Amino acid sequence: MTTIDSAPDATAVASEQSTIGRLLATDVDWLTSSDHKKIGRMFMGAGLLGLLATVVVNMIVGIERVDGESIAFDADSWQQLLSSQRVGLVFGVALPLTAGLSIAVMPLQLGARSLAFPRLAAASMYAWLGGFILSIIAMVDNGGFGGGNSDMVDLFLASHGLMALGFTGVGVSLVTSVLTTRAPGMTMRRVPFFAFSTLVYGIGLVLVMPVLFGVMIYLFVDHRSGAREAFGGNQGIGTWAGWMFTQPTTFLFAIPAIGVFADLVPTTFRKRTPMRGIVFAGISLVGVSALAATSQQFRFDVPWRGSQLYIADGEDFGTKLGDVLPWAFFHLMPIVGAGLLFLMMLFVAKPTKNDDGETIRPKITPAFLFAFFGFAMVLVGMFGAAIEPIVDLGLIGTVFSEASLVYVTYGAALGVMGGIALWAPKLWGKQLPTGPASLLALAGVGGVVLASFPHYIAGFLDQPEALMFDNDNLQIWNILVLAGHGLFALTVLGFIGLLASTVFGGGDDAIDDPFDGQTIEWATTSPAPAGNFVDVPMITSAEPLLDLKTANDGSADLNQKGAS
Repeated sequence: MTTIDSAPDATAVASEQSTIGRLLATDVDWLTSSDHKKIGRMFMGAGLLGLLATVVVNMIVGIERVDGESIAFDADSWQQLLSSQRVGLVFGVALPLTAGLSIAVMPLQLGARSLAFPRLAAASMYAWLGGFILSIIAMVDNGGFGGGNSDMVDLFLASHGLMALGFTGVGVSLVTSVLTTRAPGMTMRRVPFFAFSTLVYGIGLVLVMPVLFGVMIYLFVDHRSGAREAFGGNQGIGTWAGWMFTQPTTFLFAIPAIGVFADLVPTTFRKRTPMRGIVFAGISLVGVSALAATSQQFRFDVPWRGSQLYIADGEDFGTKLGDVLPWAFFHLMPIVGAGLLFLMMLFVAKPTKNDDGETIRPKITPAFLFAFFGFAMVLVGMFGAAIEPIVDLGLIGTVFSEASLVYVTYGAALGVMGGIALWAPKLWGKQLPTGPASLLALAGVGGVVLASFPHYIAGFLDQPEALMFDNDNLQIWNILVLAGHGLFALTVLGFIGLLASTVFGGGDDAIDDPFDGQTIEWATTSPAPAGNFVDVPMITSAEPLLDLKTANDGSADLNQKGAS
């Protein structure tokens, strides 16, 4: 060995240190990044893990319910298990998944270089993550709804205040981005449907989350002071904050998933969407659910013939109307909005011929399957939430409410999976394999139906939302629910595995526009660069350009590819 040769051990150590240094540099780059695509992907990654954990909790609840006459947990543990189910579905699944997809994709659809206030969005993600972890710690130590550990109840309330602040920041960033960072020439009427859904979603977060934060403050002060009289202490948490974990508030958190479906309809059926204002109106009507949250109303009960609504001789019609209007406004208006979107899909799907006389055939992709099934599940959850408050049906206090929540949140998760499958080329430069992704979409919708619909039936059979029941005929429905959660868990695991193997396992590189998209994010490269576009996009026409060609100098004449 010469005097200038490195010793083999020294070379190996140096190589190992270099590898560790690169990994640390990559981690730091991601954790401190202001790139909206990285922030959104971290949000969605944490949301997928939260989805998997929440499904496992639902399976544990399902196992306990299969035998309705005995329980393996004590009363406190059972109460905290139900708390973790509700908190997980809302703050561990629906909110982080939809927020992450919105942050990652919306600026691309607007032709923007970046998200407005990206550091605020990143800080909001960490606020949510920290608050969610603290809430899990609190519930594990009997500090959730009705918890018996005083200190952990305080931690539970504080963690929800932290998460509320985080999602308020997300809402501010999303709304500001849509209103101020659009490409030149993109008016609000030309904003893509998904980007518009993030605007409605962001406005809803800005309206709802400060209300939740205020509720957490007075609950915390009441509980911490020891008086516990004004708001009921630990037993009053569900009474005063329960509206956050029930319908119709949860409809708000599914709006970006509905936006994915609206965006995919014209792409799938290879047509331009006529009367775009109807789609905008439909998405906005679903956003009415945010107003229900600001009212802090736990439920909008509707007495029927057996109670006050039936108008007999001499009764006041105004009183009866007052019972119906809030229920109709907050429950039926979102259904009307979703119904408009479904009718528009049927109109666009109507077979037509091109200039050569050939029938235009739809291009069904895994992204569309996920988005369509997700939209359908959310809609079924909306219908269930609308009939539950009708007092004479006897559904209040049964598992019916849980079923509608699972429908909405699992449906939103399917919609986000569709968004990930659609925009994976822009986020990772890879395209998910069609066959396996399509099978996962079919398995996912089967899991959601099995995990929810049997509880709709059990609700009509008076199964209480608690664990114990004495009707042996209910057991079969709980077995089906358990099987549904198990199937959905396999779907989530399969999707995470497929995504990881495609991104990190050397999947095929995606072309710039693999789906013949109609929005301007398909004008940039796959994956999109740090600034999203080589040159600032210019919207020069109101007509869609379905076969967009990028100019040789790297700029794009976008001629309103932003109109879906």
